Amino acid sequence: MNTPFTSILLVLLASFIGSFGAVFLKSGSAHLSSSSIFSLLLNWRLALGVGLFVFSSLFFIVAIRHGELSVLYPMVSLSYVWTTLWSRVFFGEPFTRGKFTGLAMILIGIFCLGLGTTRH
Repeated sequence: MNTPFTSILLVLLASFIGSFGAVFLKSGSAHLSSSSIFSLLLNWRLALGVGLFVFSSLFFIVAIRHGELSVLYPMVSLSYVWTTLWSRVFFGEPFTRGKFTGLAMILIGIFCLGLGTTRH
């Protein structure tokens, strides 16, 4: 089975949306007033973060229906690339040599797994 390009695009979209889920979880955790369940349930940032993860999963489910899981699932790791960028943009977290090296390895791995098995 080959993986259609549309499935790859859906996984890319899912990883992009999911990366914002992580941003809102981080933001929501900074706004917790206590560790009670009630505080967690009323935190709209946390709720939005979870909602974005669920929403991104819907795109992933549609994508894997027609593509190879062994190609598409590693592409979910692109969310790490996006999240590293958003961590810098929204939270001022530094880019380091180690982070760049790790991101480069993720991108190389995705390239090796994915691009050789697409069909249009």
